[in-house]
Amino acid sequence: MRIDLHCHSDASDGTRPPAEVVRRARAAGVDVLALTDHDTVAGWDEAAAALPPGMTLVPGVELSCRQDGASMHLLGYLFDPSQPALAAELARIRADRVIRARTMVERLRGLGVDVTWERVRELARGEAVGRPHVARAMVEAGAVRTLDEAFTPDWIGAGGRAYADRYALDPARAVRLIRAAGGAAVLAHPRAGRRGHVFGDAVVERLAEAGLAGIEADHPDHDASERARLRDLASALGLFVTGSSDDHGASTGDRIGCETTSAAAYEALLGAASGQVRTG
Repeated sequence: MRIDLHCHSDASDGTRPPAEVVRRARAAGVDVLALTDHDTVAGWDEAAAALPPGMTLVPGVELSCRQDGASMHLLGYLFDPSQPALAAELARIRADRVIRARTMVERLRGLGVDVTWERVRELARGEAVGRPHVARAMVEAGAVRTLDEAFTPDWIGAGGRAYADRYALDPARAVRLIRAAGGAAVLAHPRAGRRGHVFGDAVVERLAEAGLAGIEADHPDHDASERARLRDLASALGLFVTGSSDDHGASTGDRIGCETTSAAAYEALLGAASGQVRTG
């Protein structure tokens, strides 16, 4: 059984509709797929409706958090999206995403970049507009050649000339919100150094005390030594270890299934949450 527990659709910053994400996962030999769009569950129903016989969807989300001033991502699985406290936070984060993106567009226009809010909104399509949509508009406008060039201090990288901050959750609180909604929380790519998201053992220990269930160790942005250290840490804290592609469609090379989760870890995830998977 091949299990990929971290993928995105165009309900957030992926480039493929949820149904196509499912089809591509099936073509890649994935049996269990988690749809974990940023701060939204809008793609769940479309993905579930596209499931072929024998394939399983794990409903999830990737929550925007902030730890010590740095962006942190927390994966939530099999929770009740209507739970009032969690639903309110997701709505607040999405609303602030819009404010942030509009601010960056205004700053880019002040720097002479011919991008418009209307075009960014068209590119976003879903509820969770973000920096990748602004970056795509910049590429279209000819301001940069690639998305990576947009994410620099010259433009919309952290601290950049057109960068704008946004609301994000304290990660320990996010863990508790997911648990209160019946879900299980997994720390996403905690040692992804090229993203600038590197969190030490003490941070993970604090999240484990709050109820963290697992750590995403096998991720394209983790090297072998980082994966080994995260496995040791997970073992010491009683957490399970997941593996995931973190696929965003064309922008990450359509890599669904390039990293996978063990059957044992998947069973641990199911045991840690009260929500139900969806099957084809």
